[in-house]
This record gives sequence, structure tokens and C-alpha cells, in this order.
Amino acid sequence: MTILLIEDEPLIAKQLLKLVGQLEPDALIEGPLGSVHSIVDYLNRHRPDLIIADIQLADGISFDAFRQVSLTAPVIFTTAYDEYAIQAFKLNSIDYLLKPIDPEELRAALAKYHRWQPTGTDFAEQFRTFLSQLGGQAPIPNYKRRFTAHYLRQIVPILEEQIAYFHRDELIYLYTTDGRKLVTDYRTLDELDELVDPVRFFRANRQFLISVGVVAGYQPHFSGKLAVRLQPPFESVELLISKEKAATFRQWLES
Repeated sequence: MTILLIEDEPLIAKQLLKLVGQLEPDALIEGPLGSVHSIVDYLNRHRPDLIIADIQLADGISFDAFRQVSLTAPVIFTTAYDEYAIQAFKLNSIDYLLKPIDPEELRAALAKYHRWQPTGTDFAEQFRTFLSQLGGQAPIPNYKRRFTAHYLRQIVPILEEQIAYFHRDELIYLYTTDGRKLVTDYRTLDELDELVDPVRFFRANRQFLISVGVVAGYQPHFSGKLAVRLQPPFESVELLISKEKAATFRQWLES
């Protein structure tokens, strides 16, 4: 049995390799692959028995790769999007795991695979139906989940959950939740605003792009503005939301 892993997050990929190896000790585990291009290249040359695939990748979504090949292997999807096409997954007997991956849920998904093994032709037809159903739905936004920045003469990776806010002051600085100040190579906050997940980040003003995780509260300010208070160690940062953005900020904070 050959299992192909598709995952572009190194830590999650390492976890998956370990878990699958423990649960399927006799399987040949290949990958992890982390891009649409590498998936297409692999599947044009190999036919794994099972695929465990992240949906969101660095250069697109795994569906983009599957549309370009003749896929015959069942897929267990992993995703952080708990409402995306869940019914489609169920209707087509394709399992899914929500991140962070629970070992017992992975065990159950693998057991389901062993119980349900349609022929390649059957699965290929099911999957074509599945992809066509997705065609009418909004695609998963390809938001950036990792950033690199300069710190102590090194270029270091920063996960989105580690980011407190971005600040423009000649250069674009990235502040981490543990208080580090790093220099990025981005030129404008407008550029970053297009890359980040709007559920997590809010463009407060011309200087700040903030994460919801560091918002401690807010209070009315003069002329309809809002004064936002950040969590330590950023409580001394003066951050004002304009009157025009006040309602949008409240809605974002409550979403």
C-alpha cells in the first residue's frame, strides 16, 4: 500500500508522517508534497493507493492539482475550514480531518478507507462529480499563512498566529505576540492587506494592520473614533480607528 501525503506546513507534515507511520506500519509513505506543481508531476507518474491531502497549499489548493490529472486514489482531506464543502465530502464518501489533526480521527479515517475500497473507475467518476459540485461554490481564499522577516541578522519564518500587528514607519515592521520587532521586505500595508486573512487581521489605519488576538478592547474617542487597547506587551501603543471604519471594526471583532 502506498500513501501520498500532501502538506506544505513542515510541522504538520512531520506530525502526519509520524502518525501515518504508526497507524500503517506496512505502508510505503511518499511525500510530503507541498505545491500544486509537484502534485501534478507526481500523479502523472505514480498511482498511490491513498492520498492524505491538505486543501490549502502555498501556490493554490489541492483541487487545482486533482483537476489536472486522472485521479484514481481515494482522498482523505485535511483542512482548517470546518464548513467548506462538508456535505460534498460526505456525499462522495471522501473523508476529511480538521486541523489540528486528532490521531483517533485519523485512525478512523484510515479504517474507513480499508472498509471502503471502490475500483479506480468508480472513484474517478465520484471524484469528477465532486469537483463539478465544487465549481459552483466560492473557492477557498488563498491567504498567506507564513511570513519571513529579518531578525538578529537572520531571515526567520513567522506563522500568522505569532503576529501581533504590522506597523508602517518608513519600513514595514512585523511585531510578534512575544514582543519582537522584525523588519519585512514589504513596501506597503496595502500589499499585506491583500495577503492576510481578513477574519484574523484588520487594517486599522494607514500605519497599523492588527491581529484580533492582541485586541484587549476599545472605547469611544472624540469625533466618533475608537481608541483600541492592545494586549501586553503592546498596551502602550496608541491605535485609533476612524469614524468611517468604526462600524466595520466592531463587526470584525464580533465575527
